[in-house]
Amino acid sequence: MTKAWSTDQALSYTHWLATHHYENFNVVSFLLPKHLHQDFYNVYSFCRWSDDLGDEIGDTQESLRLLNWWRGELRGLYEGVKPTHPVFVALALTIERHELPIDPFDNLLTAFIQDQTVTRYDDWAGVMDYCVNSANPVGRLVLMLCGYRDEERFRLSDATCSALQLANFWQDVTVDLKKDRVYLPLDLFRKHGYTEEELFAHRNTPAFRKVMVEAVDYAQQLFETGLPLVGKLDRRLALDIDLFSRGGMKVLDKIRAQDYDVLKGRPVVSKPERVVLLLRSLLRAAVSKAA
Repeated sequence: MTKAWSTDQALSYTHWLATHHYENFNVVSFLLPKHLHQDFYNVYSFCRWSDDLGDEIGDTQESLRLLNWWRGELRGLYEGVKPTHPVFVALALTIERHELPIDPFDNLLTAFIQDQTVTRYDDWAGVMDYCVNSANPVGRLVLMLCGYRDEERFRLSDATCSALQLANFWQDVTVDLKKDRVYLPLDLFRKHGYTEEELFAHRNTPAFRKVMVEAVDYAQQLFETGLPLVGKLDRRLALDIDLFSRGGMKVLDKIRAQDYDVLKGRPVVSKPERVVLLLRSLLRAAVSKAA
């Protein structure tokens, strides 16, 4: 028999998940208005469950079954079916309060399902099409929760979120190899004379360096395209977005600093460096206010 979750129990659960999981919203919650914290916990919990159903099960067919079940729960919620899972009990309140459409949530599930069936991307078009579902919906949900729904801000957010996704990919090349996933476009391999076999053997060659240079530059251009979004938002949200963007660009700087050899070790932004990024973002915000 399915447990009946009360609203208070569901909200407590999403709050707990968002603040105790190994990837959490503590920093975001600190920067965002307090009245939005619970809504972000609810949205985060949906994303966390979706991601875990895709990557933590360890069996592709079972992950696909569970992700399709999860999608059915989502679509049922929008069709008026009373939710029973605590994440959807909590999320229903956020969806109603902010009039959130189903598309961003459904698109995220498309990406998680795609990760179970697609492990290679031939060109930038394929990689960016993946980002449309895997990264961009998160930025759009953040904007909508904060009251923004115009296409110009969505466009800039999409560039920022896609850039963050790519920076994460380039940071985690070796992590993804363990899952038999390659997000670097294969046409870059062909262009520079590198092979998948060399990649899986962790061979850092001059050709691989050329692949990574082009990949890092592509992500950098996306970050720069999205940066004007900071000037089009409430100051607290602007600080949050600026911090995330600068953090992503710092990852790219770290890759450059190790001469693009992401095969020898995962580039990491240290806690002191994160503090510096926060202070610089605060300074930019202060200068902007003074101007």
